[in-house]
This record gives sequence, C-alpha cells and structure tokens, in this order.
Amino acid sequence: MLKYFSKVWYILKGSRKRLPLLILTFALSSILEAIGIGFIGAFLNLASNPKSIHKIPFLDWFYMQLGLESTSQFISVLGLIIAGVFCIKSLLYFLARSYMIKFSFDQEAKLASRLIRAYLTVPYTFYLRKNTAALIKNITHETMRINHDCLQPSLTIIANSIVVSALLFILARTDLILLLMIVLIILPTFLMFYQLKNKFKRWGKELSESNQEIIRVVNHSLGSLKETRVIGCEAYFQDQMEHQAQRYSTAGTRTDSSGILPRIIIEASLIVFVLLFISVSQLLFNQSFQDITSVMAVFSLASVRLIPAVSHTIQAMSKLQNSSYSVNVIYSDLKEIEKEEYVKNIVFQSNSIRTDSSSINYAKKQPISFENQIKIRDIIYSYPYTSEPVLNKICLTIKKGQSIGLIGKSGAGKTTLVDVILGLLYPEGGEIMVDNVSIYKDIRSWQNLIGYIPQSIFLMDDTVEKNIAFGVPDHLIDGEKLNNAIKSAQLEELVEQLPNGIKTSVGERGVRLSGGQRQRIGIARALYHEREILVLDEATSALDNETEGLLNEAIKSLAGKKTLIIITHRLSTIEHCDNVYLLEKGRVSKSGSYQEVVMGNLSV
Repeated sequence: MLKYFSKVWYILKGSRKRLPLLILTFALSSILEAIGIGFIGAFLNLASNPKSIHKIPFLDWFYMQLGLESTSQFISVLGLIIAGVFCIKSLLYFLARSYMIKFSFDQEAKLASRLIRAYLTVPYTFYLRKNTAALIKNITHETMRINHDCLQPSLTIIANSIVVSALLFILARTDLILLLMIVLIILPTFLMFYQLKNKFKRWGKELSESNQEIIRVVNHSLGSLKETRVIGCEAYFQDQMEHQAQRYSTAGTRTDSSGILPRIIIEASLIVFVLLFISVSQLLFNQSFQDITSVMAVFSLASVRLIPAVSHTIQAMSKLQNSSYSVNVIYSDLKEIEKEEYVKNIVFQSNSIRTDSSSINYAKKQPISFENQIKIRDIIYSYPYTSEPVLNKICLTIKKGQSIGLIGKSGAGKTTLVDVILGLLYPEGGEIMVDNVSIYKDIRSWQNLIGYIPQSIFLMDDTVEKNIAFGVPDHLIDGEKLNNAIKSAQLEELVEQLPNGIKTSVGERGVRLSGGQRQRIGIARALYHEREILVLDEATSALDNETEGLLNEAIKSLAGKKTLIIITHRLSTIEHCDNVYLLEKGRVSKSGSYQEVVMGNLSV
C-alpha cells in the first residue's frame, strides 16, 4: 500500500501543500463531533437528575456564574450549547467535504491538463510505442477514476479515520465492554474486504481495459466509416463493441455492488447487537432500561456516525484497490515521459554536436534565421530497440529557395530523414546546420521555419478559415495573411464556390472536400504561418493524375519563393526540383539533377 500511495504522491506533484489544511479541517470537525456526542450522554443523565449538577465542580461553578434560578434553566442552556457545538461541527464538516470535493476535481482537471501537455511535448519516439485510444482513455477516463476512486476515497479514509478514532475514544470512556463488542462486529467486515483486494484490482483493470477497447472500436469503425460500409463489416464492429461493453458492465456491476455491502453488513450487525445487548443486560444483569439509557444514547448517536464512517472507509479501501490499475497507468506514463525528456537532455549534453545550456538560452533570445543554406552532415539514426541504423551518415546541402526531391524504395529511410529534419527524431550522430547555426540550439525556433504537408492532411470539423489558420485563436486570425495563403495555394476558385466562403465547414476530416482540395488547404496552412521551408511527404501520392497535376502547379508556383523538400514515389512531382537524392538502405546512393538521377535508368 505504501508503494501505491508513493505513486499517488508523485501524481499529485504541485498540489500537495493543500492537503494539510484539508486534514486539519476534518480533524476539527471530527473532534467537535466527538465532543458533542460525548456531551449527549452526560446531558441525558443531567436531564433525568438535575441535582447531580452540584456534584460536578465545573458544572456547579458554571451554574453559579450564570446566576440562574433553577437547574431546569441550566439544563436548557446546556442543551443550547451542545446544539451550537453540533451546528458548528456540521458547518465545518460541510466546508471540509466541499473543500475535499473541490480539491479532488481540481486534481482531475490539472492531471488531464498535465497529461495533454506531456503527450503534446514528449519526444516523438514515445508515440512509436503507444496507441492513440490508450492516450485518449488516460486523459478522459483514468483521470476521472483517479479522482473518484483514488483521491476522494483516500481523503474519505483520512476523514473517517479521525471521526472513528474520536468516536471509539468516547465509547471507550462510556463503556469499554460495549466498545470491544462493537469492534468484534466491525473487524470481520474489514477482514472480508481485505481478502477481496485482488478481485477489486482485477475488476479495476477490466474497467480500464474494456474502456480503452471501446474507444479503439469507435475510432476504427467510425473513423473508417466509408470502408466499413463498402466492405460490409458493421456486424464485426458491433460484436466487438457488444463484447467490450459487456466486459465494462460486468466489472462495473461487481465493483459498485461490492461497495454497498459494508453498510448493509455493519448496519444489520449493529442493530442485532443493540437488541441483544438490551435483552442480555435486563435478563442476566438485572439492569433496568433506565440504567442503560445514557449508555445506549451515546451508543446510538455514535452509531449514527460510526456506521456510515466505517462502511464508507471500507468502501473507500475497495475503491483504492480498484483504482490501482489507473494509478499505475498514469504513473507509468508520467515516469516514461520524464525518462524520455531526461534521455533527450542527456543526448543533447553528451553528443559533441549539441550545445550547453547557456548557448540554448542565448539561442532562444536570438531565434534561428534562414538566409543562405541548410547543411545536413553525417546524420545517423536508429529506432529504439533496433541495432541497424535507418540513416547512415546522410549528407545533404539545401540552398535557400531550392527545391529538392527525396526518392527511393520503401524502407530506404526517406520519411525517417524528414522526421529528423522536422526535429521530431534526434539523431545519434551528425549535425543539421542553418547558416552555420545548429538547429539543436533551439528546436522550436527551427520548427517555426518549417511547414509540413503529409499525404493525409488532418482537417478539423470546422471552417476553411480555421483549418488554414490552424491553432490560432479566432480573434487573432489575420485576414490579409489568410487571403494571401489562399491565393498562393490556388484555393480562390474553391472558396468562391463554397456556400459560405471561408466560413464554410469542411466536415469531419474534410469529408466535404476532394483530396486535392484538402492538400491545398494543407499548403495554405503552411503559408499562413509564413514558413520558409515546406516539406511535402508523399503529398500527391493519393491523388488521381488530373488532381496531381493541379497540385503540382500549386507546388511549382512556390518554387524559388519557398525552400521545398519533396518526398515522393511519383517522379512527375519532382521534375522541377533543382536536386534529386536517391536513398538506398539509409544512404544517399546518388544525387544530382532530375535528368541525372531519374532519367539514368535507376529503379525507384
């Protein structure tokens, strides 16, 4: 359990200072509650025998100070004081519970924000081992479970432990034998649920895994709706969803049903105990009901809080076991991301091409500029857990305004080279220099020079305007830049034909546009953000010949104005390129003009 809470403590990084105030509030309300309940028994004794006030020095002194005319009046005042204590206790308890709920929901929000920030900034290699459905599930589902099944139960256990301890102390002062008998009733319930801890863990894992599979099925079925309809595999996805939904339902039912048991068991046991205690006291010990009234009054009032406190504590313990899988998942991801960042920093510091921290800070103040040329020298890269390098001493020189083509068979290393150029992958050796400045002095500044147009452009289910000005708040969208980007990407005719112009929604993933139109929006996006270097990764591969021709015209119109790096299998796309590089097995096997490389009977 210590290991579990150490992980929770790590996840709560940045919010731990609020916990002491929360615990202190619970402690005060619990102490006041225990005092109030303790006073109830004494109050009933005094109410049945007012003259006993004079036998208690403090009460007798207090009675004299008030100057009351009768003990009955004093009993009334005492009753009001106890009522006031309970009111203050109730207010404190409400504030504590409200603060607890706010704290746990704040942590859920912060954790979701922390995860999305981490997932967006983590080194690109992290995504080579992760499933998108798992990341979505972590942000949406696991953070919610950590709130409801970890943080709130943990705080509930702390709060109820204080309450139970205070109540047990009052009961011990009232009747020790009675207390021992209550403990003997409650203890077996704790032991029973302790024995079920592995089941709770397994059910929690089932809940998380089935939820992830539900997200995956939704992504696969609705994300490829056209293929699903044409192939006719709707039943396949329906069966998968039904199976995972049933897994989720079964695990959820078992988890929530088991949470009801503690209160039922303890409540039934204590009621049976009360009846037996009264019967045995009268039959065996010849005690009158009046003799045990004050004891039973304290016991009854204590039970009102003891039953829910104990049952909620046991239920919270089962939830903690149930949430252990969620805690492990989030903890593992945060630790892995921390490790990825650490390794990246070590690579930056240990590799001879990298710079020290002072250089990095200096570079951030003076962003990288591109005026002359990019030199890619001796780049070496291997994917994690592989021995053979994908790139082996790659060397390229790209002058500003040039267009270069990268060609080669699948697996030659073209896309990996582009990922290195984009700053997504960090090479094990070699250097990328821009005007004799290493891009690794400030990767962000380097990436601000690059526009990336992949084979499949991601379009939001939003307007043409917002898809071109991707990531820019509405009030900051520059109309002039937008119009220039539309004109340069040859989108004017399309915009004129749309019913609402640039305010027309493109549909989910651009479903209302053709492939060529989507690609040109991708180009317009890069141009809106004023990127000097455009990287086109198989941007025309999925287009028909006519559409490819139109897109090629748009690309050619940018030649000389922008620096173009084009990866393609379609050789017609790179006819206008100044230089063409043929990659084979991670090396540049030939370079030169289009005529020299492509027309020289090389197999691509």
